[in-house]
Amino acid sequence: MATRPAKKAIFEQFAADGISVMFGNPGTVEQGFLDVLEDTPGFRYVLGLQESAVLGIADGYARATGGPALVQLHSGVGLGNGVGLLYQAKRGHSPLVVIAGEAGMRYEAMDGQMAVDLVAMARPVTKYATRVTHPGSVLRVLRRAVKIAMTPPRGPVFVALPMDVLDEDTDEPAVASTVPSRATVPVPEELERAAAVLRAARRPVVLAGDGVSVSGAQEELARVAEALGAPVWTVNSSELTIDTTHPLHRGDLGHMFGEHSAAALAGADAALVVGTYLFPEVFPLLTSPFAEGTKIVHIDLDDYEIAKNLPADVALVADPKPTLAALAALLGPARPVPAREPAEAYGETMTDLFAGELAARTGDGLVIFDEALTASPALLRRLPPRRPGTYFQTRGGSLGVGIPGAIGIKLARPEAEVVAFTGDGGSMYTIQALWTAVRYGVAARFVICDNRRYQLLDDNLEQYWRERGIAAHPHPEGFDLSHPQIDFVRLAASLGVPAVKVSKPAQVEAAVQRMLAAPGPFLVDLITT
Repeated sequence: MATRPAKKAIFEQFAADGISVMFGNPGTVEQGFLDVLEDTPGFRYVLGLQESAVLGIADGYARATGGPALVQLHSGVGLGNGVGLLYQAKRGHSPLVVIAGEAGMRYEAMDGQMAVDLVAMARPVTKYATRVTHPGSVLRVLRRAVKIAMTPPRGPVFVALPMDVLDEDTDEPAVASTVPSRATVPVPEELERAAAVLRAARRPVVLAGDGVSVSGAQEELARVAEALGAPVWTVNSSELTIDTTHPLHRGDLGHMFGEHSAAALAGADAALVVGTYLFPEVFPLLTSPFAEGTKIVHIDLDDYEIAKNLPADVALVADPKPTLAALAALLGPARPVPAREPAEAYGETMTDLFAGELAARTGDGLVIFDEALTASPALLRRLPPRRPGTYFQTRGGSLGVGIPGAIGIKLARPEAEVVAFTGDGGSMYTIQALWTAVRYGVAARFVICDNRRYQLLDDNLEQYWRERGIAAHPHPEGFDLSHPQIDFVRLAASLGVPAVKVSKPAQVEAAVQRMLAAPGPFLVDLITT
């Protein structure tokens, strides 16, 4: 292989791995390789105006394509801005390959401007973090990063690239990274152990998470649940694990309070846990929510999560899809499934009306990114997720993922109708992502469920009061977003996105029609108070 500067060779490596787009926000210490990018045929740079927006767009792109998605941040300041969304990617196992520049190895002892230990900053919020120190290993390190990001359990990785190292020549060949297959199935004896535990149960329950969607095991999960006649609860789930209209689907256990999980699981004598861990709430119970003697079968490719908090009777480090298929064959035919109880009556909220009108005007191909949080129940009622790849939620607790996430999904799947639902508070974390949608002609749609509050904080505080016997009283002033009132229509217009405000039911139909007919991005400020 002929020698060439490492800053040029890295794009040969990205091409070898099928990576042709970089999501980023530029900086001086990255200028060397960004300059080369401009002359690299077939390579695209997608500019975001702040690192959180950049990472949110890349995260949506990775989730829609299966990754990897390449992200460029600017040294320590850029990495610092992006830490929250990197944590989101880590909790959600998004395969992001994140790079950032440094002034150079030669300045190591100078403690200069922006000098910081990037690897130490990145390590807590990534699956792997490292720094290139020699031009002869740049491509090797990048291949290792791609391999680690893409090997289940997937996750974000970080590589620091000092400018002087990239300026040096390398003769490393650019070859595709090796991503080992983990499509493993347990040996028959272990599968039979799991089947025996589940067969013996009289009141089994299934707890499923994002490991099911990553594996593409939705159909196999449904078959096992039907063979057991077991209700299915989703746990720490941000994508589809089972058709939400399936009669065995019971909903999500929630992410805040362990007492809610315990109430849902009361009476179960066995649990099949697939692609998630027990339990991921913000305030989990410190004791088991299961009744004494409840048996647990846990299947996941992430061995760290198995029996992390609660012991398992059968623990299988295996790919959910083939493992559930084999388990379904052992368990036999489906049991009769009782008819689903009629849904609880709900009022026609503005979110109900809007989502219902959207459902009436779109087909099965509609893709939803749901960051609406307190408005989510209405979305699930009117737009129940049924097919893999059509529903995405926030994960990891970071606000501000809805708008950029939808942009990333639409970039990956331009033929799809992609609509993000977010809140007024959450939208303001990454509202500048609208500019990126306009710059690159990304015709995603954005609906801000505008209640002029951090409503979820109101709800959680009221739970806190109830638990501690505290009398109800006015919510903290810091939860209020009504003053000054944010004019989302004018704000969107300033970033190039046409928008409309919807405050009355009679305005819903025309707003949905106008949104879907727009040739580019469009925003709806939906007043939900």
